[in-house]
Amino acid sequence: MKYILSIDQGTTSSRAILFDETLNLKAMSQEEFRQIFPKSGWVEHDPSDLWSTTAGTCRAVIERAGIDARDIISIGITNQRETTVVWDKNSGKPVHNAIVWQDRRTAEFCKSLRDAGHADMVADRTGLLLDPYFSATKVKWILDNVDGARDAAQAGDLLFGTVDCYLIWKLTGGEVHATDATNAARTMLYDIRKGRWSQTICDLFDIPMSMLPDVRDSAADFGTTRADLFGRPIPILGVAGDQQAATIGQACFEPGMLKSTYGTGCFALLNTGDTPVRSQNRLLTTIAYQLDGKPTYALEGSIFVAGAVVQWLRDGLKIIREASETQPLAEAADPTQEVVLVPAFTGLGAPYWNPDCRGAIFGLSRNSGPQELAKAALESVGYQTRDLLEAMHADWTGQGAEPVLRVDGGMSASDWAMQFLSDIIDAPVDRPKVLETTALGVAWLAGMKAGALPDREAFARGWALDRQFEPAMDARTRDRKYAGWKRAVDSTLAY
Repeated sequence: MKYILSIDQGTTSSRAILFDETLNLKAMSQEEFRQIFPKSGWVEHDPSDLWSTTAGTCRAVIERAGIDARDIISIGITNQRETTVVWDKNSGKPVHNAIVWQDRRTAEFCKSLRDAGHADMVADRTGLLLDPYFSATKVKWILDNVDGARDAAQAGDLLFGTVDCYLIWKLTGGEVHATDATNAARTMLYDIRKGRWSQTICDLFDIPMSMLPDVRDSAADFGTTRADLFGRPIPILGVAGDQQAATIGQACFEPGMLKSTYGTGCFALLNTGDTPVRSQNRLLTTIAYQLDGKPTYALEGSIFVAGAVVQWLRDGLKIIREASETQPLAEAADPTQEVVLVPAFTGLGAPYWNPDCRGAIFGLSRNSGPQELAKAALESVGYQTRDLLEAMHADWTGQGAEPVLRVDGGMSASDWAMQFLSDIIDAPVDRPKVLETTALGVAWLAGMKAGALPDREAFARGWALDRQFEPAMDARTRDRKYAGWKRAVDSTLAY
């Protein structure tokens, strides 16, 4: 039996997952790493943590599965997107901590660019909004604030990469500086229509193009690992940003298919085929995947805090020890209390795009406790998803968006949360048998490129349903609860 190794480098942990040639999960290893919060709204990672946990979990999963590295035919990499690493190409040393996608330190600079009239040009070329979320302003911040960084960049000594790119560079011993089109499309430096880095935007941000990686298909040759890492060189043949990888893993290959992933954040993608759709509702236009040089586009809605709100219950309020405790708490909540939690811990994403607001709780009474807070936390994810889907359906009117939402990610394991999601969006929610869709997506890319796995049509036929949740809430209750959420969001933005 031969295997495919998926590296899933996420916002709070790194994971390595082994799939066999029939895409059955063989073994998994996971390791959390430190979150760094230098100031309110600032989020960083130590790049050495990203690398050490990635390498460590890869070695651990090989040992756990009891196989030899010779049994692994290829590696696929999926990653937290937009998170920015800048490093010295000679020493390999990062010049600053990685600035995480959640980080809001460049909000004022983004506002100045909007005020100067650059928003339409940036959106037209990149499909993105001028927001701190994306990589470009993070790179500029590093060059402007780290001693000697700009001079080194202009001398050609610094490299920029999203996390996939940094890991490829480390895995190959510095031989390959490359990314795939899905990750390039999240930097706010890449022209998604022309399929190349934009000189105009690089000039706007004062970023030397010599820092930027080569951009390849999602299934492509990204080099081979150093022989000393795992005992033999292994080819890296698949790369996709985490949400695009989940779109692939959910087999959303047809225009109109829709998936939503619930990890640290929540991200919904609607396949729009070979046409990039410019959103009129503050959604993002992005690349879902690129195969054989041909990009497939998507509309995306991004929620900054989904699973992270459960982490806040655990680590901030300390009212739970495990994420699984939220479901029984929510079930035991007082049904007469209408507690609403707006988890804007690092601002609000789509369709509001306000980096400055912060979280708020409404409707507290003397009897409110852990049960009501847990319920409000889970409900907040459903409400935010409805915000996204309403914007998507407005942009995709009359073009056949499917009424079914395919879900994945850690929070999708909660029956309570998924039933509420179905209730509040008034549509079926399909949960697949394989919840590791992000890792599955890049496993298929890497295995297909290696010639060991079937084409996309055959892969799509293998998608299997675990459970479908159907709406059971009456329309009056649904409308009342969603109206309460909208009032809470308006109040949070006003504050």
